[in-house]
Amino acid sequence: MGLSARNNLAGTVTSIDRGDVMAEIAVELGDGQTVTSTITRRSADRLDLAEGDDVSAVVKASEVMIATD
Repeated sequence: MGLSARNNLAGTVTSIDRGDVMAEIAVELGDGQTVTSTITRRSADRLDLAEGDDVSAVVKASEVMIATD
């Protein structure tokens, strides 16, 4: 599979919180940091995600926001 996004972060799924419509997926990266993604419940089920799975967190630049205090 090819992707146009260049920000691929390899990690391991550490937790999955499945709601009725959405699922929150926590991914621990190699340096110990955690990235959390919210995806549809249907996508989480289709991907058959489970804790301990090795995955890639793909960050699309147009979806990242920066805020200051």
